Amino acid sequence: MDLFTEASPTLASYGQRINFGYRVYGAGIMALGVVCLASRNFILSQLLPDNFSHRIALAYVGAAFTLVAGAAIEWRRAMPWAAAALTVFYALIVLIAIDVHFMFVNYAEYGTYSNVAEELAITAAALILAAGSLKIAAAWAQRLTRLGQVIFGVCAVLFGGAHFFYVNLTVPLVPKFLPPSQEFWAYATGIFHIAGGIAIITGVRARLAAILLTAMYASFTPLVHLPLLFGSPTNHFYWSENAINLALTGAAWVVADSLRRRWMLT
Repeated sequence: MDLFTEASPTLASYGQRINFGYRVYGAGIMALGVVCLASRNFILSQLLPDNFSHRIALAYVGAAFTLVAGAAIEWRRAMPWAAAALTVFYALIVLIAIDVHFMFVNYAEYGTYSNVAEELAITAAALILAAGSLKIAAAWAQRLTRLGQVIFGVCAVLFGGAHFFYVNLTVPLVPKFLPPSQEFWAYATGIFHIAGGIAIITGVRARLAAILLTAMYASFTPLVHLPLLFGSPTNHFYWSENAINLALTGAAWVVADSLRRRWMLT
């Protein structure tokens, strides 16, 4: 029997209704693995010093794990354990072992927190998928799902703050053909991030906010990230940004799916 249908009726409805968000998320995780393998550089541990012992070997191991786990997310029978493994991997290895040290060293720079938020948002989506598909007590599934939603909301707020702290870097990324101006959209998308994050954290219009954030992230690919990649196809950073944005799009979609009224556990 499918793991989605063994847990409880509410989780079964989740498994039946979430038919695309987790697939986009899985594709994003696989994209991260592919980019890491191709570049021999572990995207989510770029904060490691270049002279860190066995850095390239760690990059290969992390990339292989990410690629396999992303593929497993696409297979519903394997997805519960893949999501759990991704949660542990990002939370313990990437966030705690790598990013905490970096934050202590660069605590005065806002970019430190918005960069870590990218990985934390991916972790939150993995936690939500694991909570919604593993055979665990309904109360725990509800708590872990809510924790993942709140974490993602906090990340969205941090993303929005970066638009204001680094507006000089954000403005050039906005296509010039979008009216009324590049500056308008640089600030507007920052506000959208913050408003959406607060909505998810507070639970007020949370699902609508998650859907709109998903749409916004999805629009960033054709409007921002792909044009940059086409302009410089050998640039590792642009490949990374496309992969990360795809993963964030999937993560936001997973959050939106988890906020469906029929799925909320009682």
